[in-house]
Amino acid sequence: MRRRQCAANEKGKNMTAEIMDAAKAGMEKALSNLNEAFVNVRTGRANPMVLDKIRVDYYGVPTPINQMAAVKLPDAHMLVIEPWDKTTLKAIEKAILESDLGVTPSNDGTVIRLPFPALTEERRRELVKQCKAYSEEARVAIRNIRRDANSAVEKCIKEDSLPEDEQRRAEGAIQKITDKFIAEVDESFKKKEAEVMEV
Repeated sequence: MRRRQCAANEKGKNMTAEIMDAAKAGMEKALSNLNEAFVNVRTGRANPMVLDKIRVDYYGVPTPINQMAAVKLPDAHMLVIEPWDKTTLKAIEKAILESDLGVTPSNDGTVIRLPFPALTEERRRELVKQCKAYSEEARVAIRNIRRDANSAVEKCIKEDSLPEDEQRRAEGAIQKITDKFIAEVDESFKKKEAEVMEV
């Protein structure tokens, strides 16, 4: 009887460990998505990463700008794109104009300059609101993952008639993971807010 109970406890621990690993992976993905969203929020400073999502039609292949040109940062408010193949200048300029970057490129025949004008106070506040919304979405995603993990643990306990203390232990561990990721979301938001509000 005791051996059967130990085997059940071991099985329960393995199942809850799998559930917790899956929850942690989901929460990491939510945090990663948040940080990607933050990269695309334009601050008053030039950042080469804003070009990462833009694809240029290069001989029929959608190609990232950084794979077809050198991207330089001569000062805090300017990006310079210098294509290795000068015939792609027009295609790069067109892709930037069609993107939602909100910056007008200037093409001088050899390089493309992207000026990032300083943001107004009002625009900064709008961007902070946008970042806050992204953060809230990440928090909701993390809480949903916690809820799903707790439900999965509960289901395991019921189906495999595992001890209830295993459920409490697992739910406590899931809550700790959740708290850690919520704190990381808050930290990311604070950093981004400071970056956006910096004049």
